[in-house]
Amino acid sequence: MNAVPTLVVIGAGPRGTGLIERIAANAPSLYGDRPLDIHLVDPFPPGGGRIWRHDQSPLLWMNSMAEDVTMFTDDTVRQEGPVRPGPALDAWAADVREGRTEPGPHIADEPGLRDEIAELRGPDFPSRRLQGAYLRWVYEQSVAALPPTVTVHEHRVRALRVTGPRGGRQSVHLEGGAEPLTADLVVLTIGHLDAEPDDEQRRLSRFADRHGLIHLPPDFTADSDLSALPAGEPVIVRGFGLAFIDLMVLLTEGRGGRYENGTYLPSGKEPVLYVGSRRGVPYHSKIGYVRPGERPPVPRFFGPDRAEELLNRPEPPDFHRDIWPHVDKELGYAHYHRLFASHPERTAADWSAFEEQYAAADPGSAELRAVIAAGVPDPADRLDLAALDHPLGGVRHTSAASFQEATRAYITADLARRHDPGHSEDLAVFLGLLSVYGQLIRFGDIGDWWHGFFSYLASGPPGPRLRQLLALSRAGVVRFLGAGTTVETDEEQGLFRAGGATVPGERTEARALVEARLPDPSPRRTRSTLLRALYEDGAGATATGLLAVDPGDGRILDRDGSPHPRRFALGPHTAARTGGAFTRPRTGGPAFGQNDATARAALTFLRDLGRTDG
Repeated sequence: MNAVPTLVVIGAGPRGTGLIERIAANAPSLYGDRPLDIHLVDPFPPGGGRIWRHDQSPLLWMNSMAEDVTMFTDDTVRQEGPVRPGPALDAWAADVREGRTEPGPHIADEPGLRDEIAELRGPDFPSRRLQGAYLRWVYEQSVAALPPTVTVHEHRVRALRVTGPRGGRQSVHLEGGAEPLTADLVVLTIGHLDAEPDDEQRRLSRFADRHGLIHLPPDFTADSDLSALPAGEPVIVRGFGLAFIDLMVLLTEGRGGRYENGTYLPSGKEPVLYVGSRRGVPYHSKIGYVRPGERPPVPRFFGPDRAEELLNRPEPPDFHRDIWPHVDKELGYAHYHRLFASHPERTAADWSAFEEQYAAADPGSAELRAVIAAGVPDPADRLDLAALDHPLGGVRHTSAASFQEATRAYITADLARRHDPGHSEDLAVFLGLLSVYGQLIRFGDIGDWWHGFFSYLASGPPGPRLRQLLALSRAGVVRFLGAGTTVETDEEQGLFRAGGATVPGERTEARALVEARLPDPSPRRTRSTLLRALYEDGAGATATGLLAVDPGDGRILDRDGSPHPRRFALGPHTAARTGGAFTRPRTGGPAFGQNDATARAALTFLRDLGRTDG
């Protein structure tokens, strides 16, 4: 008899949900009314998955405004499949609030979520739990949109490994001794992963164990046990990104502190956080105003044609030498286009003449710098990405106290600028960054620098979080260590000691160290038995430890570069990682295009199987 074709999707978070949505959109034209079994494997509930699950502190926020979050495609997405419109998070909340959409039991039974929905407006930063409720709704809508011949089976367990011949059906082995699932195709959408500590982290943990200290290695902050960090004691924190913001929230408001009129009122249960990083400053605030004027006309200097030309060169392109100059020119174009259009009083040239000269100059050349200097007299109005990446480069302070004041002034100025439409060129650069990201995924693994720079410039904390950081600094609960933060161990005194380049000679001693960053996803470090088994079975990995995939359709590549015919992967653990599984409406959504390509490849393969199960 003919067996029903089977697809196993491992990972039920937003990436897995996005794949289901694209299968529902493409199935009518590509698959018709044929039967199909989809098995969704994840120990966490479908939709939100681990990161956006309900079971976490309601104090933890998204770093995007509700109006800037959608799981649905539009005509800006580069995809072959049909657009299937749907509401962004704020519109969905309004539909629930006004009775146009059934909320589902995951909201109806939760008073806290109902209260959040009642108050949510577009410019608000919702809790992660509320985003999880939206993702759950998207998942349910996507499953309901599947043809009636497609059946979804949910498995609330972990997948341990995938086995099977390249040319035959695959077996997905599940935790707990359950019978393996037999699959014609397997897609991994497993999101961020835990990792074993590297040599330095193991050394620090052994030191902490010898001396009765506390060392928390890289982890997801919401999953870390912070109860061991004692009240009133200094804690050294390495990392000044979003993981730090979560840590800050959980150790202050999460311990009973509160804010009144810009002042933090401690509960007395807080530790004192000494925070530093490579840059020594927090990520830039999210932009806090509505987009004025037209979008920048990007891509212009780093679009599909330029990417194709670089990819077709005899030697693989080097990111900093071959790719970055074009990225720099593209972002500069977005910046100056907005500056000339909205703030002509800050320019000294006609836009058409400037644009022509800008286009003719080689990326990164002295000629290009001269064109910019002539057209934009004030250096403060010019885009300097190198200076942005090193905000404390060469800055030195003679005392920790003066540095605290200077850092508060820096954060205050950043907040003011990011909430001032008079600097709308910053928003144009942000939109340029999204465009660039859509091209860079075609290059595979380009190293970690770009992703860190993108997050620092474009994916920082909500403005209110930085205002809270200022209040905590004034209250003495947070203190800044500066750039180039290093941590040493003192065996004689049994302490951690931190210092940095910004305040030479200043050292902070503590009995606790927290690494506020995500774990290293490399094959050598991953705790995922699933990924380890794939590598052992011949899957390829990039130089920085990402799972090698075909950027076109997400097929997993073997070590010799050949695509596996029955295994796919999407998400941050792959070489084709994107900025996120969801995006702003009408910004192209590279992840959506990837989901669409993988869904279409999977449906085409399953349709054409012509297999008889004997």
